[in-house]
Amino acid sequence: MGAALVPEFAVSDWRRSRAFYCDILGFDCAYARPEEGFCYLRLGDAELMIDQIGLGRTFDDGHAPDAPPFGKGLNLQIRVAAIAPMLAALAEAGHPLFLPVEERWYRVGNEEGGNRQFVVADPDGYLLRFYEELGRRPAAG
Repeated sequence: MGAALVPEFAVSDWRRSRAFYCDILGFDCAYARPEEGFCYLRLGDAELMIDQIGLGRTFDDGHAPDAPPFGKGLNLQIRVAAIAPMLAALAEAGHPLFLPVEERWYRVGNEEGGNRQFVVADPDGYLLRFYEELGRRPAAG
Protein backbone atom coordinates (compact mmCIF):
# COMPACT_ATOMS: atom_id res chain seq x y z
CA MET A 1 0.00 0.00 0.00
CA GLY A 2 1.24 3.48 -0.64
CA ALA A 3 0.02 5.91 2.02
CA ALA A 4 2.63 7.55 4.23
CA LEU A 5 0.38 7.30 7.29
CA VAL A 6 -2.00 4.40 7.88
CA PRO A 7 -3.78 4.23 11.24
CA GLU A 8 -4.54 0.85 12.77
CA PHE A 9 -7.61 0.53 14.98
CA ALA A 10 -7.72 -2.08 17.72
CA VAL A 11 -11.27 -3.44 17.43
CA SER A 12 -13.41 -5.76 19.53
CA ASP A 13 -14.79 -7.74 16.56
CA TRP A 14 -12.96 -7.40 13.24
CA ARG A 15 -15.76 -9.03 11.22
CA ARG A 16 -18.31 -6.55 12.57
CA SER A 17 -15.91 -3.69 11.90
CA ARG A 18 -15.13 -4.94 8.40
CA ALA A 19 -18.84 -5.17 7.64
CA PHE A 20 -19.37 -1.59 8.85
CA TYR A 21 -16.46 -0.19 6.83
CA CYS A 22 -17.03 -2.26 3.67
CA ASP A 23 -20.76 -2.95 3.50
CA ILE A 24 -21.97 0.43 4.78
CA LEU A 25 -19.23 2.99 4.17
CA GLY A 26 -17.92 1.54 0.91
CA PHE A 27 -14.33 0.70 1.84
CA ASP A 28 -12.61 -2.17 0.00
CA CYS A 29 -10.71 -4.87 1.86
CA ALA A 30 -7.33 -4.86 0.11
CA TYR A 31 -6.31 -7.98 2.05
CA ALA A 32 -7.17 -9.78 5.27
CA ARG A 33 -5.64 -12.23 7.69
CA PRO A 34 -8.71 -13.78 9.34
CA GLU A 35 -6.59 -15.92 11.68
CA GLU A 36 -5.21 -12.66 13.13
CA GLY A 37 -8.47 -10.72 12.97
CA PHE A 38 -6.82 -8.24 10.61
CA CYS A 39 -8.02 -6.35 7.54
CA TYR A 40 -6.37 -3.63 5.43
CA LEU A 41 -9.03 -1.22 4.13
CA ARG A 42 -9.05 1.38 1.37
CA LEU A 43 -11.47 4.10 0.32
CA GLY A 44 -10.13 6.25 -2.50
CA ASP A 45 -6.76 7.52 -1.26
CA ALA A 46 -7.55 6.73 2.39
CA GLU A 47 -6.12 3.60 4.00
CA LEU A 48 -6.95 2.11 7.39
CA MET A 49 -6.17 -1.11 9.22
CA ILE A 50 -8.38 -2.91 11.72
CA ASP A 51 -6.98 -5.51 14.12
CA GLN A 52 -8.99 -7.52 16.62
CA ILE A 53 -7.82 -7.24 20.22
CA GLY A 54 -6.54 -10.59 21.46
CA LEU A 55 -5.85 -12.14 18.05
CA GLY A 56 -2.47 -11.90 16.34
CA ARG A 57 -0.32 -9.13 17.77
CA THR A 58 -2.05 -6.89 20.29
CA PHE A 59 -0.38 -3.77 21.63
CA ASP A 60 -1.05 -4.10 25.32
CA ASP A 61 0.81 -3.02 28.46
CA GLY A 62 -1.82 -0.33 28.93
CA HIS A 63 -2.06 0.65 25.25
CA ALA A 64 -5.04 -1.52 24.26
CA PRO A 65 -8.43 0.15 24.75
CA ASP A 66 -10.37 -1.09 27.79
CA ALA A 67 -13.95 -0.34 26.72
CA PRO A 68 -15.77 1.57 24.00
CA PRO A 69 -15.69 4.26 22.92
CA PHE A 70 -12.19 3.58 21.64
CA GLY A 71 -9.93 6.34 20.30
CA LYS A 72 -11.03 9.03 22.75
CA GLY A 73 -9.71 12.43 21.76
CA LEU A 74 -9.13 11.44 18.13
CA ASN A 75 -11.15 11.72 14.97
CA LEU A 76 -9.99 10.87 11.48
CA GLN A 77 -10.80 13.25 8.65
CA ILE A 78 -11.35 11.33 5.41
CA ARG A 79 -11.88 13.07 2.06
CA VAL A 80 -14.42 11.47 -0.26
CA ALA A 81 -15.83 12.56 -3.61
CA ALA A 82 -19.36 12.80 -2.21
CA ILE A 83 -20.86 12.18 1.22
CA ALA A 84 -24.45 11.59 0.00
CA PRO A 85 -23.99 7.86 -0.77
CA MET A 86 -22.49 7.26 2.68
CA LEU A 87 -25.30 9.15 4.37
CA ALA A 88 -27.88 7.08 2.49
CA ALA A 89 -26.14 3.81 3.42
CA LEU A 90 -25.85 4.80 7.08
CA ALA A 91 -29.54 5.77 7.17
CA GLU A 92 -30.54 2.49 5.49
CA ALA A 93 -28.49 0.54 8.05
CA GLY A 94 -30.04 2.54 10.91
CA HIS A 95 -26.59 3.70 12.01
CA PRO A 96 -26.78 7.14 13.68
CA LEU A 97 -24.51 10.07 12.97
CA PHE A 98 -22.35 11.35 15.82
CA LEU A 99 -22.47 14.90 14.39
CA PRO A 100 -24.95 15.89 11.66
CA VAL A 101 -24.06 17.11 8.20
CA GLU A 102 -22.66 20.61 8.21
CA GLU A 103 -20.94 23.03 5.88
CA ARG A 104 -17.80 24.50 7.44
CA TRP A 105 -15.22 26.93 6.13
CA TYR A 106 -11.76 26.85 7.67
CA ARG A 107 -9.18 29.63 7.36
CA VAL A 108 -6.01 28.55 5.57
CA GLY A 109 -3.72 31.56 5.27
CA ASN A 110 -5.56 34.25 3.27
CA GLU A 111 -8.21 31.81 2.07
CA GLU A 112 -10.90 29.58 3.47
CA GLY A 113 -11.37 25.95 2.47
CA GLY A 114 -14.91 24.64 2.54
CA ASN A 115 -16.07 21.19 3.64
CA ARG A 116 -19.46 19.52 3.67
CA GLN A 117 -18.98 16.97 6.42
CA PHE A 118 -20.41 14.69 9.08
CA VAL A 119 -19.01 12.55 11.88
CA VAL A 120 -19.94 8.93 12.54
CA ALA A 121 -18.71 6.52 15.21
CA ASP A 122 -17.67 3.04 14.10
CA PRO A 123 -18.85 -0.01 16.11
CA ASP A 124 -16.11 0.53 18.70
CA GLY A 125 -16.57 4.28 18.95
CA TYR A 126 -13.74 5.51 16.71
CA LEU A 127 -14.85 8.84 15.22
CA LEU A 128 -14.68 9.29 11.45
CA ARG A 129 -15.22 12.70 9.85
CA PHE A 130 -16.04 12.26 6.18
CA TYR A 131 -15.99 15.36 4.01
CA GLU A 132 -16.35 16.54 0.47
CA GLU A 133 -14.52 19.65 -0.61
CA LEU A 134 -16.52 22.78 -1.40
CA GLY A 135 -13.60 24.74 -2.83
CA ARG A 136 -11.76 27.85 -1.69
CA ARG A 137 -12.72 31.47 -1.17
CA PRO A 138 -11.04 34.61 0.18
CA ALA A 139 -10.88 34.62 3.98
CA ALA A 140 -13.55 36.69 5.70
CA GLY A 141 -12.48 39.87 7.46
